[in-house]
Amino acid sequence: MCRLILVRHAESQWNPIGRYQGILDPDLSQRGELQTKALGEHIKKHFPNIEAIYSSPLTRTKKTAQAIGDAIGKDIIIDQRLIEIDHGAWAGELVDDIEKKYKEDFETWMKNPHQITFPKGESLKEVFDRTVDFISFIKAKYKDKTVVAVSHSVPIRVFYCAVLGIDLSHFWAFGCDNASYSILSLGDQDIIQKLNISCHLGDLYAQAHRAI
Repeated sequence: MCRLILVRHAESQWNPIGRYQGILDPDLSQRGELQTKALGEHIKKHFPNIEAIYSSPLTRTKKTAQAIGDAIGKDIIIDQRLIEIDHGAWAGELVDDIEKKYKEDFETWMKNPHQITFPKGESLKEVFDRTVDFISFIKAKYKDKTVVAVSHSVPIRVFYCAVLGIDLSHFWAFGCDNASYSILSLGDQDIIQKLNISCHLGDLYAQAHRAI
């Protein structure tokens, strides 16, 4: 059985102000930079035999993954399947503005997220398809190994739905904080062993935005 340590990137410059990022590429915030160091040291201490580190291609994930890689002496591997959902026309906009500008779509996103395709962007189903493909790849390549994957809030919640075999309508049922990690056992029966662990952050912890 493969053990997957699924990590959300550290805090970006846009996370604290509630700005949708999607596939846009803001850097980490000052707190985010500190979070990566705390995360890297924690992973090094508690998971000594990591076989590989995968990352979304965006800066906020690459820097988070690199901090883990630096701590344990591993290079990172970029994988497009881990990238954030394309928020399309919402990308770069504040949540409060989107709630007014796209009132009906925003309500759907919060109540029935599986039913929306972002204007000029993606749907959860599209993220689900590449997530399932990544899970199958990891299962086949890393049997009985431990692997880290650094991704974003939307793909990570989709991971949970895929592993549990539940509908994407349950997307918002899971917490997903910056620089948190979860542990998934992937095999004949997929299991979420731990979810949204953030105790390693201490005073650096910041609760995730409700709509991101």
